[in-house]
Amino acid sequence: MIQRLLTLLLFSACTITSSAAWDPMKESRDPDTGASKKTMIALKAFRAVPELEAFFEQANGFALFHNVAKGGIGIGGASGKGEVFQNGQVLGSASLKQISLGFQFGGQAFREIIFFKEKQDTDRFTEGHFEFGAQASAVLIKQGVSVETAYSNGVAVFTMAKGGLMYEASIGGQKFSFKPYD
Repeated sequence: MIQRLLTLLLFSACTITSSAAWDPMKESRDPDTGASKKTMIALKAFRAVPELEAFFEQANGFALFHNVAKGGIGIGGASGKGEVFQNGQVLGSASLKQISLGFQFGGQAFREIIFFKEKQDTDRFTEGHFEFGAQASAVLIKQGVSVETAYSNGVAVFTMAKGGLMYEASIGGQKFSFKPYD
């Protein structure tokens, strides 16, 4: 019995250490941009929206969150992960956090893209001096509906629903962090 237990422990230790060097993110990176597979899927979805073409062409950079999960009953929160692009290349990873109070109920998942008009706007994000105030809003992209917006304070924000239903959909109070890739 003890011998079987020791054999099982030894086998488990070998299995754990043999997979420790495997980095799934390295295998799933786009060779042209350096972006993750999940980010590239979200990017393709946003690029399929004709009204965003001018933003992609004119923006200095953008932060793309491939998945933002949001939920709440009175007190709510949101969290998301993504990547930041400039000149067609990924600069690093970004995360999004939000806590909100007020009338809200439900949960939802969505994608979010933040276009940065000028270099200083991209720099402000990557230097960690970026958050949305309480009154910030995003344009929700729905298939077959025209999208009209302009930059506000150097940024334009669009969201694309992935699933769920939630009464309340503001982006106010979102805080971001950025970590450059090596």
